[in-house]
Amino acid sequence: MPLSVVFRRSLVALAVGASLSTPAVAQERELLNSSYDIARELFAEINPRFEAWWAEEHGEDVEVSQSHGGSSAQARAIMQGLRADVVTFNQVTDVNVLAEAGLVDEDWQEALDNNASPYYSTTAFLVRKDNPKDIENWDDLVEEDVEIVFPNPKTSGNGRYTYLAAWGFADEQFDGDEEQIQDFMRTFLANVEVFDTGGRGATTSFIEREIGDVLISFESEVNNIRKEYGSDDYEVIVPPTSILAEFPVAVVGENAERNGNSDLAQSYLEYLYREDTQRLLAGFNYRVHHEAVVEEFADQFPETDLLKVEDVFGSWPEAMETHFEGGGMLDQLQRR
Repeated sequence: MPLSVVFRRSLVALAVGASLSTPAVAQERELLNSSYDIARELFAEINPRFEAWWAEEHGEDVEVSQSHGGSSAQARAIMQGLRADVVTFNQVTDVNVLAEAGLVDEDWQEALDNNASPYYSTTAFLVRKDNPKDIENWDDLVEEDVEIVFPNPKTSGNGRYTYLAAWGFADEQFDGDEEQIQDFMRTFLANVEVFDTGGRGATTSFIEREIGDVLISFESEVNNIRKEYGSDDYEVIVPPTSILAEFPVAVVGENAERNGNSDLAQSYLEYLYREDTQRLLAGFNYRVHHEAVVEEFADQFPETDLLKVEDVFGSWPEAMETHFEGGGMLDQLQRR
């Protein structure tokens, strides 16, 4: 055999042997956060900050990835195999579904402060320039010529909060008279021009497709929309009575353990409670709990009577069963 061939084969053997004996380079860990539809820009700000903080504190580079959609749809995706390490949802029931499936600890609300809700919001109205329909409160939304846009309560936690806030207003307005409440809600729902599956779709319908006179969404979202699309073209109305919208977070324990991310997942959620992160959240128009930040941003958030789901509807499970399950009150009110 020619010497040159032997030499080349020897080099190949040495290279293969070296590759087999050299330890594999550790792969960068990746954390997947499953979140609600309109939180894209928020976590696009939070994630790089967390990655930098983790690298400085632990000497390890990590990457945080996102999955977005209606919170209920995200919960279903996790149950069907989406390997999210953490959830940052906009409704308690969507985390409870995961807890019932054994993917999240049953006592998940005790794992972090404020019922594992590092920030919160309420529902508010976005109207067009000069508020041509004079919309100031929920009863203005049942006028004959008012067209409403908000996401479908069947698929969106955002939409459920809107529905429950309207019902809570009617409950107060009519002193609990069920017939009058249902008449109010029937008209309210009849004025909805489009039911998109999530909050971002509803925003697109209102802003880009120019459908409707009022978009109902989280206070944080409507303020962010106004800032992005022109403060001179839209106005934000926070009604005198609305609903407390908590934003629950939890570690998806089974996934985080399988992904080798249990420590990373817990730290990521705890990071949301830090003062600097709370300040960032307030900058995105979310209401927060940190006292110093609350005081700093006090002028940004109008006072409103925030109804609790538990006080008006008994509990989230009761509200879900009565109003949103197949054949429930929502379906009944929408029958023509």
